[in-house]
Amino acid sequence: MPERRAAAARFGVETLDPDQTADTAGTLIEMTGGRGPDSVIDAVGMEAHGHDEAAGAKLAEVAQRATGLLPDGVAQKIADVAAVDRLDALHVAVKAVRRGGTVSVSGVYGGEIDPMPMMEMFDRGVQLRMGQAHVKRWIDDLMPLVGDTSDPLGVVSFATHHLSLEQAPHGYEIFRNKDDGCIKVVLQP
Repeated sequence: MPERRAAAARFGVETLDPDQTADTAGTLIEMTGGRGPDSVIDAVGMEAHGHDEAAGAKLAEVAQRATGLLPDGVAQKIADVAAVDRLDALHVAVKAVRRGGTVSVSGVYGGEIDPMPMMEMFDRGVQLRMGQAHVKRWIDDLMPLVGDTSDPLGVVSFATHHLSLEQAPHGYEIFRNKDDGCIKVVLQP
């Protein structure tokens, strides 16, 4: 999404448009002189669109839609055990990271039978770190930075939409659909 790349560039991040390359992992390796990045963050999760693995992403999309048509009780059991995610972002991260590098996953995946390139990960010594944010561990350190009027983390400029609580459904919709240049929505009581 152009707006997200522009926001990252404002903080000095070199960005890559996946629509401009057929091999995102290869391009990242090339950008690092053939070594690969020391670490890669997958903050996308199962919402990935499948730039590099279009066929797999399409299959996952069909499976997700089909599961959504089932009665809730049946759909939940299938999603819990046999969910199929769009793994494009995660596969790109694993293929791009250098030998012995770390892939950190903050994007959410729900599948338990998703295929991963385990032999490649083992051979290259890729470390995989993931989980939910440990909010309680960091909240005391972060809150003074978030509340600082000089905005040292850039959180004020990161929010593209400020909406009332009554507008929350609309906020979630434009965030999900990436409409109106939405990067983050702040709900104000």
